[in-house]
Amino acid sequence: MADDDHQPPDADNPPDQWSKANRVFELSGLGVRYGTVAAISDVDLDIGEREITAFIGPSGCGKSTVLRCLNRMNDLIDSAVVEGTVLYHGVDLYDPLVDPVVIRRRIGMVFQKPNPFPSSIYDNVAYGPRIAGVKDKLDDVVEGSLMRAGLWDEAKDRLDVSALEMSGGQQQRLCIARAIALNPDVLLMDEPCSALDPVATGRIEELMQEIKNDYTIVIVTHDMAQAERISDRTAFFMAGIQGPTGQRRGELVEFDDTEVMFSNPADERTNAYVRSGSPGRDT
Repeated sequence: MADDDHQPPDADNPPDQWSKANRVFELSGLGVRYGTVAAISDVDLDIGEREITAFIGPSGCGKSTVLRCLNRMNDLIDSAVVEGTVLYHGVDLYDPLVDPVVIRRRIGMVFQKPNPFPSSIYDNVAYGPRIAGVKDKLDDVVEGSLMRAGLWDEAKDRLDVSALEMSGGQQQRLCIARAIALNPDVLLMDEPCSALDPVATGRIEELMQEIKNDYTIVIVTHDMAQAERISDRTAFFMAGIQGPTGQRRGELVEFDDTEVMFSNPADERTNAYVRSGSPGRDT
């Protein structure tokens, strides 16, 4: 897959909300197995452009597994087998001709625990562009990425300081800046606030709202209130008992506008979960 092929639709002329051209991801019959153990099965959902989509559900329901399918992170697990179809702007992500390295440049990921490199703030942000061959105007890339991540004012006078000296919330925003530096189309966030205090969490949430006009964001969160506050659409997953072995397997229960999911969900299981505010953690 060439780096210039299959560019996202024109943001200045957006089609109707759920027209095919405006679907960044189309998942059909998605399932993932780790060896003989099915983690998730039969997931059908579309993710719209420049929206925040939240994946919620209790521990072990497969929401992080689905998230990792969106930039082929499951490829890094030898026992993982992905079934079904994942289209990205109409392109099959799992086509043998698709380069997963190119995909991960376009579809950045921010993990649960901040994971800055043990190097300077500057070098953390510059790392990806350097690997991608960017040589000119690297200072501008670093500054622009830190600005979009809401970190420039705090970091501009200490760019040569180790990123490990930053606070947890700053480190997580640095990781967002590092992802943004590659000019991605999508940002995937796997419980990005679970290791942060309420103040830092609030800043990350504000940041997501600020940048969603530039990026499609998909977030896994165990925090019901967070999903309700920040997302446009919400997918609820849960794990059910499958077959005589009693094995647990994740499934998509319901997917709709967030307002509907939290006020008038169609499935009673969704209603029970969002009313409970259960803080289940994913595995």
